[in-house]
Amino acid sequence: MANKFFTLREIELNNNCPECYSRDGLQLTFKQRFIENFFYKAISSETAHSLFCKVCETMIFPVRWTDDIDRVFEYQQRATPPKPTSFKLKASSWVLMVVIFATLTAATLLLL
Repeated sequence: MANKFFTLREIELNNNCPECYSRDGLQLTFKQRFIENFFYKAISSETAHSLFCKVCETMIFPVRWTDDIDRVFEYQQRATPPKPTSFKLKASSWVLMVVIFATLTAATLLLL
């Protein structure tokens, strides 16, 4: 089963980077989990976020966030609602269900 994340929103922040103290280059990214396998595709309610500085090329983890970054993060998180969860069967699922239904119907008719 392939677990993937698709980008909901990317935001450029004007806050200082806690590593290099640059005011340019902080990028906050929100992602949502997308599950796909042979039988179905689904969007889950699970979201993830990351904060990356393009100047010093460093991933900034929440432990290093300043109070300002934390406030901006909370605001942006409320402003970025996740997409609704969904579940879609692929053609292979429908074929499998038809085959099982046909087999059960044939078995029932043979027993009569």
